Amino acid sequence: MGRMEAALLGSKEVGFTVLSISVSLVAVFIPLLFMEGLVGRLFREFAVTLSVAVLISLVISLTTTPMMCAWLLKPGGAAAGRKPPGRLSRWAAAGQARVLRWYAVSLDWALASLTLVMIILVAVIALNVYLFSAAPKGFFPQQDSGQLSGGLRADQSISSRALGEKLRQVIAIVGRDPAVATVVGFTGGGRAGGGFMFVNLKPAGERSDSGQAVIARLRPQLAQVTGLGVFLNTVQDVRAGGRQSSSTYQYTLKSDNLADLRRWATRLTETLKQETEVLTDVDTDQQENGVETRVEFDRDSASRLGLTASAIDSALYNAFGQRQVATIYDELNQYRVIMEWSPRYAQGPASLVDVHVPARGAAVGATAAAASGTAANPGARDSSSGNALSNAATSLVPLSAVARFIERPTPTSISHQDGELATTVSFNLAEGKTLDDAERVIRQAEADIGMATNVRGSFQGTALAARQSQGQQALLIVAAIAVIYIVLGILYESLIHPITVLSTLPSAGVGAVLALLLFRMDFSIIALIGVFLLIGIVKKNAILIIDFALEAERTRGLSAIDAVREACLLRFRPILMTTLAAVLGALPLAIGFGEGAELRRPLGVAIIGGLIASQVLTLLTTPVVYVVLDKLRRRRRGGGVLRPTTEVVA
Repeated sequence: MGRMEAALLGSKEVGFTVLSISVSLVAVFIPLLFMEGLVGRLFREFAVTLSVAVLISLVISLTTTPMMCAWLLKPGGAAAGRKPPGRLSRWAAAGQARVLRWYAVSLDWALASLTLVMIILVAVIALNVYLFSAAPKGFFPQQDSGQLSGGLRADQSISSRALGEKLRQVIAIVGRDPAVATVVGFTGGGRAGGGFMFVNLKPAGERSDSGQAVIARLRPQLAQVTGLGVFLNTVQDVRAGGRQSSSTYQYTLKSDNLADLRRWATRLTETLKQETEVLTDVDTDQQENGVETRVEFDRDSASRLGLTASAIDSALYNAFGQRQVATIYDELNQYRVIMEWSPRYAQGPASLVDVHVPARGAAVGATAAAASGTAANPGARDSSSGNALSNAATSLVPLSAVARFIERPTPTSISHQDGELATTVSFNLAEGKTLDDAERVIRQAEADIGMATNVRGSFQGTALAARQSQGQQALLIVAAIAVIYIVLGILYESLIHPITVLSTLPSAGVGAVLALLLFRMDFSIIALIGVFLLIGIVKKNAILIIDFALEAERTRGLSAIDAVREACLLRFRPILMTTLAAVLGALPLAIGFGEGAELRRPLGVAIIGGLIASQVLTLLTTPVVYVVLDKLRRRRRGGGVLRPTTEVVA
């Protein structure tokens, strides 16, 4: 044929096939557009971007591509001036012919063994369900971003100077690690006795260990710093949960009784710290070891000395608060003048002895002086009276004359959730462990300690977001399959042929999960994205075969077996080419280049594994399913194979 005629015929032959593949691929992502929460926000942009790209590609493939074929392709043959094929081309052609012969033999065996192939397909579906339920579930893959963040936790009663000394020890330990480039730390933050630090690791090419390996190496060294807990985590590009804690995952206990909550949270935390094979960096946000100094004054004595409660409160605030006493104005700015004691005189509760409270009147001052002398030296009443008379003009009364100072432990903060008292236990997962393992360990620990019924626990923060996403995975996959079935049913005007297309999906799921297990990866959100891409890509094999087989049955009157066999052999090359193109496109993702490649690697691994498995299985199962469903359809109608009649004209 001429180039123009061949281009028009080729585009006409594959037009409906390309339309079916593109529309069904867009249909996969329709359920994702209506998902709420983190999964919905994460998938929405991905679904919209890919859908628009596929629709534009559909238009290009039906217009620009045939035009380029008509004008750019050269006709074959040496007479047309085309160079003869080289050695590589001949080798590739011979290899393709050999593979096609092998496939023809395998296809004939499959069409002759319908029952056995259907049993294999059912087994693949069962294996698919088992693997999806048994595969370790994860949230987001742990990235090696080259940065570590750390939280510090000491006793709430520790002084800032002592905490600074311990922080310097920690920085020295971390800085000596060969994989660390820089480290900086700070004391203070959102809780007493706390602090935080940031660690920059050397570039990936200059170190042999990942961020998680560095943390594991530093953990026993940092444990030698007594009185201080250090919790290191790798900095991730994607984090969820909205709850700050020492570790990545959170488990929150709630109760209506503060004493019970503290007791059982402490016991649970101590028990979980023993589960080092599953959990690491176990910590709790309880802060009940703070020191409180209580000032209790005698109202009767204060009244006799002319002191009021407001005067005592003002004196304490003047010393330890930040009272604004004046404002200085200049041409552009204003400056507030704050009155307070010099910090070196306000280092602890002992400085309360130096607080003096102004009394009302000089006579009261004499009485106050007498009371002060009596309080200081109770055995010298006569001399104190003389001193009071000599200091009649004094109007300041020591606070210690009318008050006593009591130190006692107290919580520095009390957390609440949903209107109830709450305590959060945070933890990280040991290498190779999942949230399912953590949940099993936590439930077992609660049973072992016999936790009270008025204390209830549940995952929160990042752990809750991960559990919710895992619960939505099955719903998303089922919804995507249902939408594909509806769309294909509309395109084919049939309820049977979409089932043939959907029969290709189980093999892709098995290949994706097996590939993740082979490379020791969790079934994470990123792997779920790969599964959705597989759902859209893999079904093109069946669509390519079904379209040709249906056309052969309708126009040439072939039987279902003959039509599908011819379709498989003629469409084998485009099926193989499109699969190889998709595999090679996902290969850079699976190999992983650059920092943060761990976040993308499960996507490539899932796609490649699913494509390889589907390529091996669907080329045999799809024609068998087509033939079996065709037999069922004809048996239900009660008719045999219909062939067009031929009129012979003499």
